[in-house]
Amino acid sequence: MLNHVKAEDVLFLDIETVPQLPAFDQVSPELQLLWEKKSAYFRQDDQTAADVYGRAGIYAEFGKIVCISVGLITTTGGRRLFRVKSFAGDNETVLLSDFADMLKKFARDVNKNICGHNAKEFDIPYIARRMLINGLKLPPILDVAGKKPWEVKFIDTLELWKFGDYKHYTSLNLLTTIFNIPSPKDDIDGSQVAAVYYEEHDVERIARYCEKDVLATAQLFLRFKGEDLIDEEAVEHA
Repeated sequence: MLNHVKAEDVLFLDIETVPQLPAFDQVSPELQLLWEKKSAYFRQDDQTAADVYGRAGIYAEFGKIVCISVGLITTTGGRRLFRVKSFAGDNETVLLSDFADMLKKFARDVNKNICGHNAKEFDIPYIARRMLINGLKLPPILDVAGKKPWEVKFIDTLELWKFGDYKHYTSLNLLTTIFNIPSPKDDIDGSQVAAVYYEEHDVERIARYCEKDVLATAQLFLRFKGEDLIDEEAVEHA
């Protein structure tokens, strides 16, 4: 699997998102109404739109990105290293702009790819949508409108694991467990990110968590290729 892709040509990626505002009553009346319509598809009969506002972060129209972590595998002196960096903070426009600048430089080579777990369904579309909402131009590698399938440079470890079974979902945590990869879920999980952001104001903690997911995705990618994992001491943080 993945014999045609060099690990050094892949940018591993993960994002963390939260609702745009701390509470539903702070949302504009127009967006409150639209969230009420949106959430009607999944909330229980005894729940209000405000009750499920915590889920707004998973929708690009109602949420925002607070962290994008990326990682690259490099080889120095025959030893593999993993370099990881986070774009994080309260100013979504700034972090997206900085990420876009990095992505343009990375993807100058046509052999470069972006990889994430469920990235085709969530991370990549979310980033692209939030860039447009923030008035930013899409980097060419993200601008996939009109491209042929083989021209799209996205790799998704969830899609690879499905082997064509499109009704099957397997979490990154489960896959890291069965492949004996150190779990990234040793501090917080995705359901706690909004509370850490709005109540603890701890973006650095969110970034550390996000970076662990990026490393776990890279390790899973290497497992799929039948290659050795990266040693923990070979991880460098920018």
